[in-house]
Amino acid sequence: ATASDPAPMQFIAPYAGCTMAEYFRDNAMHALIVYDDLSKQAVAYRQMSLLLRRPPGREAYPGDVFYLHSRLLERAAKLSDEMGAGSLTALPIIETQAGDVSAYIPTNVISITDGQIFLESDLFYAGIRPAINVGLSVSRVGGAAQTKAMKKLAGTMRLDLAQYREMAAFSQFASDLDASTRKLLARGERLTQLLKQKQYQPLRVSEQIIGVYAGTKGYLDDIEPKDVGLFEDHLLEILRSSYTKLLDGIEAKGELPEALEAEVKQALQSAKASFNPADVTLKARNRGSETKEKATTTQAAINVAKGKTKR
Repeated sequence: ATASDPAPMQFIAPYAGCTMAEYFRDNAMHALIVYDDLSKQAVAYRQMSLLLRRPPGREAYPGDVFYLHSRLLERAAKLSDEMGAGSLTALPIIETQAGDVSAYIPTNVISITDGQIFLESDLFYAGIRPAINVGLSVSRVGGAAQTKAMKKLAGTMRLDLAQYREMAAFSQFASDLDASTRKLLARGERLTQLLKQKQYQPLRVSEQIIGVYAGTKGYLDDIEPKDVGLFEDHLLEILRSSYTKLLDGIEAKGELPEALEAEVKQALQSAKASFNPADVTLKARNRGSETKEKATTTQAAINVAKGKTKR
């Protein structure tokens, strides 16, 4: 249903989509359904309820608006082996007004789901992408879905970022900061840069672990914030060319025993010793030119093929 469709269509569309997804789940397949977005469905349901003269409640929504979403989202399930082992995963999207996560519909959906990723437009416009608010984003699955190494490192990083956000707001009004506060702000700024991700460039779990290790263990503290992304590119290039066994070992074990941690430290020291922002920038430009040239050549070949087909 589009925004121009009538309210009854917007109300019923998510249920119809879920029914189609359930077909795959019930036939031993795995389905993913994304509801974009349930705020509009709630508004459509409110419109219908008011026209039917049902008593309005908070924010003029009817009293059963919670049931509207709970009966939809609770249809997502993982079936047992006896039932075919199929699964249906639901990703509901909710719109917040002025970033207010405590509004009626957002709090309803948050209470139903297994966690939330809160995206902030201010972070997006500041160039931090994906624009995830670390403080308000929560996973109730938690460490059960993470490797031991990532669980250990991410806990430290989350605390560092929370302290950084708090101190960053305070530091705007303070003229003189002590050494520990300056260190905290410097590390938080670098961790924020580290969490930026280029579009269409996913990383292996082992590469993520080494990157987070570098940030939380202070290997980025003496690198300029604007160069953190370049250092990460340089580090990944070294890891993929000279430390493939290390990456495979971390993937296999899911943790960082002493032997692997020693290799990680060696790789990071090697990357820092050979890091030159100007060289990395030049390499990136050359790769970009090569990619563009290949794309142009491919497009030219496609055009030639089309011309032959027409003749």
